[in-house]
This record gives sequence, C-alpha cells and structure tokens, in this order.
Amino acid sequence: MGHYLVDTCSFWVSYHVFTTMSLRQVDFSKVLTDDQVYDHMMRSYDQLGRDWIVHQWSWMNNVYQAFKDHYKYLIVISLVEKTLQFYDQMNIQHTYDQFYSKSNFQIEKFSITELCEKLQLPKETVRRKVLELEKLGVLRRIKKQIIIDRSVFSQVKPERQIKLTSKYIYLISEIFIRDGIYSKRIDAKYIENIIRKNFGLCWRWFYRMQIPMVIGYHEMFEDIATFHLWGTVVMNQAFNYKKNMSESNIHSLTPDYMTFNKGIVLDQENDKTSGVSAMSLSDMTDIPRATVIRKCRYLMNHGYLKLNDKKQYLMTGMNIDKVLPYQRKIFRNKAKFLRKTLNLLTIS
Repeated sequence: MGHYLVDTCSFWVSYHVFTTMSLRQVDFSKVLTDDQVYDHMMRSYDQLGRDWIVHQWSWMNNVYQAFKDHYKYLIVISLVEKTLQFYDQMNIQHTYDQFYSKSNFQIEKFSITELCEKLQLPKETVRRKVLELEKLGVLRRIKKQIIIDRSVFSQVKPERQIKLTSKYIYLISEIFIRDGIYSKRIDAKYIENIIRKNFGLCWRWFYRMQIPMVIGYHEMFEDIATFHLWGTVVMNQAFNYKKNMSESNIHSLTPDYMTFNKGIVLDQENDKTSGVSAMSLSDMTDIPRATVIRKCRYLMNHGYLKLNDKKQYLMTGMNIDKVLPYQRKIFRNKAKFLRKTLNLLTIS
C-alpha cells in the first residue's frame, strides 16, 4: 500500500502503519490540535505538574545512569532518532520487540558537524564524546556500517519509561475527556500496548520532545548535570507543595501552570517545606557528592537555589522570572508529542 499523508489540523497519519488493505476514514472532529493540547494542559497543571516532573526526572536519571555522562547518552539517542526518521520516511516501522530483538543497531552515517548543529554543542566536546563512545564499544564501525552495540550499556530497554509515559498520557486523556475535547476512554495498559506496537514511531516522537528540552536547559544552566540537580530540587518542592496543597484543601485555587509554580516557590518561602541536602541529591541522582556541591554552588551564585539553615537546597523566586518563560516554549514540544500520541490512540 502506498504512503498517504493527511495534513489537517496539524494531524498526519501514515496509512501503511495504521490500516489494513481496506481504506479507513478518520473522524477529524475527534482529532486534537497542538493548541488544544497546550491550552488544556496548562490550565490543569495542578493535576499534572508533579507527575510530569517525576516523569522527566526519571528519564534524566536513566540518561545519566547509562554512561554516568549525560552528553554521551544524548549523542546516542540523537543518532537513533535520526535513523528512526529515515525508517519512517521509508515506510519501515518497528514494534518494541522487533526494535530490541538484536543487541546491535545499525545507524545512518553521521558527521561531527551534523551532531554539533543538532545538539548545539562545541565541536571539541562532541568529538571527544564520540571517541569515548567508540572506546567503550558503544559505537563501532564494521566495514561501511556504523553500529550501536546496546549490549555494552545497561540502560537499553525503556521498560519503566514506557510505563511512566503511558501513565502520564492516561492522566492527560482523563482531563481532556472531562474538558470535552477527547472522547476515547483508554487506560494506561492500552496506551502502553499501542506505544509498544508502534514503538519506532512513538519513540521518535518522544526523542523529538526530549532532545530539544535537554539542549535548551544545557544553554540555560551551561551544563546538563546542573539542570539535573536543579530539577531534583524542583521535584522535591513540587511533592511537598502538592502535599501541603491537598492538606489545606486549596486544590481549586491553584489550577493553572503559573499559579502552581508560583505556589511552589511561595510555599518554601513561608517555611512550609524542606529542601534537599547535597548528600540526598547525590543519592537520588547518583552524581558524586563533590560534583553536586560544585554544581549547586553555581546554581546559588546565579540565583536559582539558596540554602536554608539546615543546609538544604531550595528554589528562589528568580525561577519564576527566568525559567518559567522558557518552560512554556518547551511545553510546545510536549504538546506536539501528546497530540500525536493521543491521535494515534484515537484511530487505533
């Protein structure tokens, strides 16, 4: 069957993936747009904020755990995403089981310059990390082929990440059903099964959300590990704030994105929450304690964090002015990922 594209309301479907030999019709009245997803997501952020922070924090931990180096993993998934894009263009799709049926994964040819442009990193950094990946045996050249050897590093299959992502998409779908913009009743297990069935497609969408996010935070904090630690402090405060908010029965007063995030900062300013010590940050992220202290010193010097009298790190009010406007841009990519996935679930 040929490759038909439908481009209405920013929605496209590759019919060779989603249909049998008989022609299927899509009910476009049930199709979501990026703006719909973004607006409703931001308006209901009190119900989604903590779960999203946990989702992202868990993914960042996996990124670091693979090589104890965020940049090496970022390079690997960038090469995988590029190859998945080629597969999609050639009408080749992989299920989760098919994708991980072999430990070796052949990727498209790439150049250091191409990686630098995509990741917005200095050429010397990318070249050094690629050489380190080759020394580890992760990247190998066999004649004219370039191979990623997934058996060399432990964080290969995103089993837990798929479950976390499916759970978050389920929470989104329930809110959208309540708001009247989504009609298909689905559960987290169904979502997980559809992602596994269309893994090559869905995980390319996932990487296209995550890679720009990490690149953007690298630019903001000048280092990915610094962002990782800052995000861990944010997660701790989001958990404390959500708990205090539930206990105070003020859920309905803080529904949107900006109010929720302002509440997190004001909550700790009113001494209602505890921070995170350097030792706890190290235990939670597996980043060495000396590195944690050095990175947190940078965050304090630039106004992102402060220490309380218990030597615990807390956010400052500057996060509202400097970080939140950037996060709004990031969430546009998040809205695209959710829109595509929810539309895929609608027609599945």
